[in-house]
Amino acid sequence: MNAITPVGVNASAFLDRGAVDAGVKQRTAADFLRHAGLPRVGVEAWKYTSLRALADVPFATAQRDVDGATVDTLLAEVETISGLGAGADRVVFVNGYFDAARSRLPKGVKVSTLAQSGAVQDDIDPAGDVTTALNTVMARDGLVLVVPEGVDAGCLLLASIGLTAEDAPVSFHPRHHIRVEKGGRLAVLDAAVGQGYYLHNPLYDIVVADDAYLSHARIQAEDRQALHLAVSHARIAAAGVYDSFTLTLGGSLSRHEVHAALTQAGGSVHVNGAQLLMGRQHGDLSSVITHAAPECISRQTVKNVLSDQARGVFQGKILVDRIAQKTDGYQMNQALLLSEGAEIDAKPELEIYADDVKCSHGATVGALDDDQLFYLRSRGISGEAARSILIRAFLHDVVDQIDDQRLKDSLNLAVEAWWKREAA
Repeated sequence: MNAITPVGVNASAFLDRGAVDAGVKQRTAADFLRHAGLPRVGVEAWKYTSLRALADVPFATAQRDVDGATVDTLLAEVETISGLGAGADRVVFVNGYFDAARSRLPKGVKVSTLAQSGAVQDDIDPAGDVTTALNTVMARDGLVLVVPEGVDAGCLLLASIGLTAEDAPVSFHPRHHIRVEKGGRLAVLDAAVGQGYYLHNPLYDIVVADDAYLSHARIQAEDRQALHLAVSHARIAAAGVYDSFTLTLGGSLSRHEVHAALTQAGGSVHVNGAQLLMGRQHGDLSSVITHAAPECISRQTVKNVLSDQARGVFQGKILVDRIAQKTDGYQMNQALLLSEGAEIDAKPELEIYADDVKCSHGATVGALDDDQLFYLRSRGISGEAARSILIRAFLHDVVDQIDDQRLKDSLNLAVEAWWKREAA
């Protein structure tokens, strides 16, 4: 999943506007995109997800100056689906640009933006994957946040709002850097909403130091016309914990890649998620979890609820290096299909070079159980209420796996809002 072979479609719609002369990484990423293009389904990592919808779209550069009333409405939507009110610490980005007036920065942490700080050093390969390369070429702004050693920074809302131009679709590519120093703690609720046809392509550079803890929940509730391509690169040090969850609700086409590396002994990573899709939505959750040190733990459970003609994709790989003895890795993908036209494609993988490990993976696909529905209906429960009970029961244990109660409550609220739309 790391290399993109040189078969693809036109990427020049982005390269013509990219900062290809801004630095070595940008030039490397631009060269990679020119050579590889946007991948077709013939590329193994993109076997189930095509980016042809992006190939010839003349995406305009997203503007800073947009309708303030619409932004406020969408920000209120974020507050509603997250349960985090107007008083919560928050960092707001509109069309990929930091919105200082609507942000409320947390105390006790170091906060700046990419536009203010200039280039931020990281170890991410700019040509490691197409989503990373595209962000590397196009990034203009993003969050730069550091939690100092031993500080509990509480909960932060990272709100991303997208608004298309009246005469053309736009794209924006924020690059967020989050670092939790030794013994520090942070919970981030990352919510994306918007209005219109646009491409949102965020990159997350995440570093969790020794004994540090980061809980990171993403609620992707973009406009149903929007395109959402995201990639997270996380590095977890000794006894560090990265507890992540991605809830995919919006977008016509979405994909979130997670590349997590356990670099020192005793680290833990959770890469859980759920996709709740309807209509003709296409959602893809792909991951590579690398165990590069001994005695580390990884957990990944992804559940999909798909109706109408929706299509879900799960590609998950656990890679265990030779040095990574005593690895404990688990991966499971489950899908609930609510219609005959819904589809799930699952490809779990294990690649193991160590000989003292405990690793497993699996996948299940099914429909609502007729006997369970009949039982609930025989107790006087309506058909829709019975469906709701069974779907929520299916989702409950995966949402419950995120440790931070505040983020868990936010995810449950977002699921509730989705179900009301589905049942309407």
